[in-house]
Amino acid sequence: MNVTELNLSDRCEHFSCPERSVSPAVYILLYVCGAAVVLLTVCGNMIVIISVLHFKQLHTPTNMLVFSLAVSDFLVGVIFIPSMLIWTIESCWIFGTGVCISLWLICSFLTVVSIYNVALISVDRYVALSHPFFYTNTISMRMMCTVVYCNWCVCLAYSITFYYFNMSFMNFLLCPGECFFIVNDVWTVIDLVITFIFPLSVIIILYSRVFLIAKKHATAIRELNNHTRPQTQKITSHSMKSERKAAKVLGILVAVFLACLLPYFIYTLLGDVIKLQTETSQIVIIVLYLNSTINPFIYALFYPWFRRCVKLIITLQIFRANSALINVLT
Repeated sequence: MNVTELNLSDRCEHFSCPERSVSPAVYILLYVCGAAVVLLTVCGNMIVIISVLHFKQLHTPTNMLVFSLAVSDFLVGVIFIPSMLIWTIESCWIFGTGVCISLWLICSFLTVVSIYNVALISVDRYVALSHPFFYTNTISMRMMCTVVYCNWCVCLAYSITFYYFNMSFMNFLLCPGECFFIVNDVWTVIDLVITFIFPLSVIIILYSRVFLIAKKHATAIRELNNHTRPQTQKITSHSMKSERKAAKVLGILVAVFLACLLPYFIYTLLGDVIKLQTETSQIVIIVLYLNSTINPFIYALFYPWFRRCVKLIITLQIFRANSALINVLT
């Protein structure tokens, strides 16, 4: 038993849930705001899921990755965010040890899936822009669905392995009213490499390449616009613009994701050094998972097809015959 274990064991012996220090009006307001966050997360990602599944025009390899990210975000909104917000508002974990362990298992799995979904999106955009003919002729819907399925399976296997080797240690550290766990040092390093350093390196390197390629494409398009060109070149120019726009939007998606991700991993690395309070650690975790709420708004701001899909879904036009063939891209 090391010093950290002794400190946390002593903390468990003396821990009790604090009494609520906010007024009833503020208490109700916090729950209303929490319910709004959950509703926005669930409904926003559900619209993305329905749109990609229903409309034939959206059945593209890239959108399968967007669909996979939306599914993980939807599950975070259903499973994790409500529990985390209740814990923060009540200043006490009220759901018991079993729910705590299950919640962290599920949500760490969803976090890994989301991280590698974003990494795969960066790979997808890099290949699409740097090798467009190879991408068009080789990357099919079936292949991308297989990649998404393998991603979920590998991430699930990793999460189960991670918790299997840390479960006894975690059980020792759980105490009434709290839902934290400490991972042993070896697995802390392994997890940092697998869930942060490696995917982050892939994302940064490939998106750096993507924006360099997009800049070259922009220069090429300007040159084409200054000369009379045949129809085939016009089609090529339009395709290049579409790819650059997709890369830009997904680049914003990645940037927001990293902004939400970094505080959590900084806390993971430096939490013991800077001695953050429980409330601070909860806020850091909430910021990480609020990315699931933000993503649909990125689609709404930058994807016209998403806004059209929202209108068609809200007005129930998707239940009409042949609604799957509606043109949502123009």
